[in-house]
Amino acid sequence: MKSAYELAMERLSRSNPLPKLTPQQKQQLAELDSQYAAKTAELEIGLRDQMEKAAARGDFEGYARLEEQLAAERKALQATLEEKKEQVRQGKT
Repeated sequence: MKSAYELAMERLSRSNPLPKLTPQQKQQLAELDSQYAAKTAELEIGLRDQMEKAAARGDFEGYARLEEQLAAERKALQATLEEKKEQVRQGKT
């Protein structure tokens, strides 16, 4: 017996099938993931260092601003990554 989730996924795949990716597209997607993971790590290292310094100084407002900046930049990187991945999936690269 199939779960409701499995049945819903079957209906979804029939109405909106996922495109088949070529090996080249899969490689490009993996490279994008790797590049953006590195960018995110670099961002986190830099801002976390600044956050630690702000906390050591007792600058809690500065710490909070840096925390918000980190979240916003992470979100922007993720959005850019998803946009580029979609271009690869659609064959526009």
